[in-house]
Amino acid sequence: MHVIGIYAGALACGVIGDWLRLPLPWLIGAMVFATALRLMDRPVRVPWVTRPVGQVLIAASVGLSFTPEAVAAVLQLVGPMVAAAVLTVAAGFVTAIVLVRLSGVGAMQAVLASVPMGPVEAANLAGRHGVHPAPVVFGQTLRIVALVLIIPPVLVAMDGSIRDPSLVLRETPWSPGGALLLVICAAGGGFVARKLGISNPFFVGSLAGAAGAAALTLPVTALPFPLLVTAQVFLGVWLGAVFDRRMLRESGSFIPAAFLCTGLMLVLCAALGVALAFVTGLSWEVMILATAPGSVTEMALTAKILQDGVAVVVAFHLVRIFLILPFAPLIARLAARVSGHRAPPGDGGTG
Repeated sequence: MHVIGIYAGALACGVIGDWLRLPLPWLIGAMVFATALRLMDRPVRVPWVTRPVGQVLIAASVGLSFTPEAVAAVLQLVGPMVAAAVLTVAAGFVTAIVLVRLSGVGAMQAVLASVPMGPVEAANLAGRHGVHPAPVVFGQTLRIVALVLIIPPVLVAMDGSIRDPSLVLRETPWSPGGALLLVICAAGGGFVARKLGISNPFFVGSLAGAAGAAALTLPVTALPFPLLVTAQVFLGVWLGAVFDRRMLRESGSFIPAAFLCTGLMLVLCAALGVALAFVTGLSWEVMILATAPGSVTEMALTAKILQDGVAVVVAFHLVRIFLILPFAPLIARLAARVSGHRAPPGDGGTG
């Protein structure tokens, strides 16, 4: 009954979001509902499998954009993609410097909270270096939630031509056989990526599987809209459930500074996107989505709603992910060296 109640409430908030014509209404509505419950210290216990299922379905939908023409266009942007990833890390360090001055936390905590590497990876590194993980997790999670709540609504509102943000997802043609083949390819890619130990396998691997099917012009089609609604609700509840009152209590005075620095990170990355729009000739909306410091799933769905540059947005994010995550321990060691922080003995270092 608990799970049924959680998803019933999440769906109801999604309906309200859809009525308000929000982009990604089911995801945003579900996330707001789950966050509200956690801040009231109410449990949000849902089956762990819902997150990978949601990721596979969204990755499958996004992967359809990787037509042979889109892949050829993306390959011409390798230089800007690598530059964007490096400059995003630099923006994270700038934000960390400001965070240290505003909050008084150590440089190690500030860097791990600011460089976009995901809450789980950042928390693991915090543990290895013997620093309190709560501010780190809060900073990483706040950035992701802010991206979802700010960038899609702002870009869709500024576009001005989209009366119903869900329309493009609702009316995309599909067939049972084509949709089933797409899900099989996406799920297969996710399981292969998991076997290989790739981070976030059921998005990255599933995206590779679906994109490969589209690039090879296999007879795949879009997914039915109710499946995409289900995926948004699953992911929204998972995102919202990350916050809780204990994390807020342990983060303490760090919280106001984290809000300000999250805004700074978004501004820096948006400025990077606008600059790259001039360099690449692509629209500024696409490049802001492409250089957003995280939330590849939601940024890709927003590009799909705008019907512009989905493959480019995903490619920029994947390059950033594959450049930052393998080097995350090195980034942590650099922060430790600059700050003079020493990891506690016996923790095995950062690998």
